[in-house]
Amino acid sequence: METNAIKPDTSSCTVPNLAYLSLGSNVGDREAHLRDALAHLSAAGRVVAMSAFYETEPVEFTRQPWFLNCAVALETSHTPQQLMTAILRIEEEMGRRRVQKKGPRSIDIDILLFDDTIIDSTDLTIPHPALHQRRFVLEPLAEIAPEALHPALKKTIRELRDALAAGQAVRKMKT
Repeated sequence: METNAIKPDTSSCTVPNLAYLSLGSNVGDREAHLRDALAHLSAAGRVVAMSAFYETEPVEFTRQPWFLNCAVALETSHTPQQLMTAILRIEEEMGRRRVQKKGPRSIDIDILLFDDTIIDSTDLTIPHPALHQRRFVLEPLAEIAPEALHPALKKTIRELRDALAAGQAVRKMKT
């Protein structure tokens, strides 16, 4: 049997990368800041999933207002470094000023996971180095990607969340 079917040219097709991001704000209209950041992220890729918003207790530097956080899954053709550059640009455009380490901020966007990539450089660490210790990250991430695997620890997001000690108040907001 002979076929004259034309095969599509897939040489220039790229499979998008899947990155999981954490967004947080504890200054001004926190919800508006998160929604604005989500709109800005469209320049870096396509948001394919988003958690609910969670009100979360600050950790490390605790004498500041509570945060509003969420997690998103972003399909992107960017490399991890290109995505980090785009995120830093978004934060700057939205008025983020890095005045105090871990201090109050209008917007904070972190790369949590990027496919199964592991990077440990002075400029970028993926998976996020504190991901497995932070309920304010793991709760929203477990909502959208409970079976995502931490490539270094070889545990799912659900397993990491369930292994956390009590503490770190996190409240899912009603929509």
